[in-house]
Amino acid sequence: MTQQWAVVAGATGALGSAITQALADAGLRVLGVASQGGPDCLEIDLRDDVAMQTVGERIGGPVRAVVHVAGPPLAGGVADVTTDSVLAAVDVKVNGLLRLVRAVDRLLVPGARIVAVTGHLGYDPVPASVTAGVANAALAALVRQLARAYGPRGITCHSVAPGPVESPRVDQLIEHLADAGGITVDGARAVLLEEATVNRFATPDDVAWAVALLLDEAAAMMNGSTLFLDGGRRTAIP
Repeated sequence: MTQQWAVVAGATGALGSAITQALADAGLRVLGVASQGGPDCLEIDLRDDVAMQTVGERIGGPVRAVVHVAGPPLAGGVADVTTDSVLAAVDVKVNGLLRLVRAVDRLLVPGARIVAVTGHLGYDPVPASVTAGVANAALAALVRQLARAYGPRGITCHSVAPGPVESPRVDQLIEHLADAGGITVDGARAVLLEEATVNRFATPDDVAWAVALLLDEAAAMMNGSTLFLDGGRRTAIP
């Protein structure tokens, strides 16, 4: 049987590394894409149209999973964020997923999954990170569009939206929140943690579990939907 592949954009970060391992444990051969390369990882800027077109050339078989987990830098609140920062965030998140999917389109097989790690900031904005909030909200909308386009081919599309994840990135978010609120870093962390009813942040392994879960055949019925991993912090319906 021909081995199936997965492609992970943002593969060298804390989340990307855990997702890569989970997909490999599921029997897939994983090709990583990141701004900093490594073993089985292409060094490619997701904003580079020409370079992204070469991703499919490095894959030696059918693609079972496409995962976009790359994130833009956090860039402050709505009163002072630059429009260039917002555009850059959308380019990495939204156009980055489009470029990735198009690069492997011909290799996608029925039953394949397209997964975007959007994050809770796209659904529950915080003042300290307008770029991630806006880009993640737009990315969730793109997933819905892709779900309609690819569903007839038996390929489904999903968003995974974790809350804060224990990682260098959440440490940066906490620093932004502390600056914005005029409180200590420890105080900002406590406030953020208090919002989660399970009294902890998500871990990279939690997110990787959710991505691997979507490989299950029954997960096709979740086409276009968002799987929240926010520890109960979201209160809005839906």
